[in-house]
Amino acid sequence: MADTGVSMGRGVLRPGLAATRFQLARRLPSAGLAPFVDFYWILRWDLRGRGAHEQTILPHPSVNLAFEQCGAGIYGVDRRLFTRSLSGSGRVFGVRFRAGCFRPFWRAPISELTNRVVPAVRIFGPEAEETRHAIMRADALADADTVMTDQAEALLCSVRPERDAAAEQAAELVARITADPALRRVDQLAAASGTSARSLQRLFADYVGVSPKWVMRRARLHEAAERADGGELVEWAELAADLGYADQAHLTRDFTATIGIPPTHYAAPAGPAEPLGRADPLGRAGPFGRGARPIG
Repeated sequence: MADTGVSMGRGVLRPGLAATRFQLARRLPSAGLAPFVDFYWILRWDLRGRGAHEQTILPHPSVNLAFEQCGAGIYGVDRRLFTRSLSGSGRVFGVRFRAGCFRPFWRAPISELTNRVVPAVRIFGPEAEETRHAIMRADALADADTVMTDQAEALLCSVRPERDAAAEQAAELVARITADPALRRVDQLAAASGTSARSLQRLFADYVGVSPKWVMRRARLHEAAERADGGELVEWAELAADLGYADQAHLTRDFTATIGIPPTHYAAPAGPAEPLGRADPLGRAGPFGRGARPIG
């Protein structure tokens, strides 16, 4: 369960700036939890004496469980861009579940969690708070990351459900979409997976919480943002064709509608100072405060 050694990863926008404001580590799950858990993530920041940092995230189609000083919550898939505000110093320990694989814990359609945050005690009982306290105390220890991971694993193992073939199928389909930019339409995915488009829609609503079309669109936007953040000149018309857009204008509209500014502005050297996204009209507030979401 050592650190995976990856960088910020897709979804963390402006990763160069982010790396100067916080540290993000990831650890792999044990074999017994690997069918359910993608990875554990540990976020630390110390901005004392510095200004607050607003970190914008382009969400993945995954459910997260996050523990921090003020609470423990289960975060469903968020369809929109969101911002996490960091100030002072702090730490969050998170669990990112494989797409579709929180369904056996939730025991209801994951679409019920989409755009929502619910207290962790709803699923894990009072042990969720006991685990949160243990995780928060662990940072003073030399092997804090291992201790926090072990605490989270113990909690998950205490309620670990039976493996669910449909959940694992959903996870594999999401991974396939992410890995294969040639999969641009739901009917293509249906043909590749040997099922009908209607069956895919039902599977994704029940297990992933968003449609396969949404996952495809999000994968394309992750790729576009990663290219824009790469520091090299991007040929946007060529990238649009590679990602399956009809033309550059379609990519620009999609990128702007989600991230808040056109991709050419996002990629410009002065871009990091330009605010991204839009305010959440619902003003949703979870256990971590209004507008806060996990970064993992």
